[in-house]
Amino acid sequence: MNTNTIKLTLIAGAVALLLASCSQSAEIAYVKDVPRDTAADITGEFTKGIQANDLLNIYVESESPEVTLQFNQETNKIAYANGTVINPGSSAVTGYLVNRDGDITFPVLGKIHVLGLTHEQLAKELENRLVSEGHILDASVTVKLMNFKVSILGDVMKPGMIQASGERLTIFEALSMVGDMTIYGQRTNVTVIREENGQRTIGEIDLTAADVFESPYYYLHQNDVVYVEPNLKKKRSAERDPMLMTYISTGVSIMSMLLSAWYYYILAQRLN
Repeated sequence: MNTNTIKLTLIAGAVALLLASCSQSAEIAYVKDVPRDTAADITGEFTKGIQANDLLNIYVESESPEVTLQFNQETNKIAYANGTVINPGSSAVTGYLVNRDGDITFPVLGKIHVLGLTHEQLAKELENRLVSEGHILDASVTVKLMNFKVSILGDVMKPGMIQASGERLTIFEALSMVGDMTIYGQRTNVTVIREENGQRTIGEIDLTAADVFESPYYYLHQNDVVYVEPNLKKKRSAERDPMLMTYISTGVSIMSMLLSAWYYYILAQRLN
């Protein structure tokens, strides 16, 4: 083999490696089809309202703090610890758990149906009732979700359940909380399992596409399960005998030893 042939072989090998590297980089890139330095309106919904098993924090405020005591679980808990029971019917556990029928039991007001309401709508309803029924004339209510959790499974760095404060969580934010995908995770068909209003839906989202931000799964909802499927390379690798590489390595070593022995044998024959 002459020098020019060797050079051409090396160049061809380098080009092949470069193309393979570019192809792999394109496969693991997010939103690669979206032009940079652009702006777009945010249109997606990041919540479908309050759902069964949501744990709500409800806090009532007024210019006269003493009139809010019986409506706030934290102050009830503190008062009970000090030996004075302000509201014997209140729970010592902070938070209102929405039951399977979509109801909570609120101090004085009793059972309230909250299923499907946004946090702002529930806060407004409580304010209106507290004022109209004469309990607090200047009531101001804040409602927050306390147990917003999402499970991330599959080819990510740290699979598991994550909890977020508030109720707005994008799929990119969720992936960043588990250390991102591995290089083997498929970015074009991430599966999202969602249970809402008594229905289970299984959808897919392409994290490389330009329309990723319009997907109903871009904003994750309470109790969503995200599954990142391994790519074909990893699937094929998993199908092989786990000892295959050991066998290949051992075979190469044996071949190398035999070739070395043959080489020295030939060299000795020529010297003789």
